[in-house]
Amino acid sequence: MKGMKQLREGGFLITRIHQLAGRLFAGKLKEYNLNEINPAQGRILFVLWQKDDISILELAKKTSLGKSTLTSMLDRLEEAGYLERIPSGSDRRKIIIKLSAKDRKLRNIYKKVSNEMTELFYNGFSAGEISEFEKYLRQILNNLTAFERQTKND
Repeated sequence: MKGMKQLREGGFLITRIHQLAGRLFAGKLKEYNLNEINPAQGRILFVLWQKDDISILELAKKTSLGKSTLTSMLDRLEEAGYLERIPSGSDRRKIIIKLSAKDRKLRNIYKKVSNEMTELFYNGFSAGEISEFEKYLRQILNNLTAFERQTKND
């Protein structure tokens, strides 16, 4: 069948990996009795552990979560005592997200689970293969992000 494109399964594989990794990650969190945090909320905390005192807009960009989804997750995390929303001193319309002291214990456990997941992900890979693989994943993410931006501007 000359001229026919070979069927590629990268997107399908990424979706399956995402689903399976999410289930495994949630299971590992349960092993540490962290039932109140789901993987999506963990993603929010992970971003805040890199840098908190950021706006909801910046957090939405870094987590790739929609503002309404993010707002409901922030509500639950705030109710559980893991973060607080503080009005910005320079702009009353702007809300800053700041971690609470309660998240320290959670952060250590979450790091441990993340390290366990990283070992599972990269079992059998060399350091060079990991770097190359992550480079390709960043390129796919950049391609999709650029396309999304373009379609929003059209």
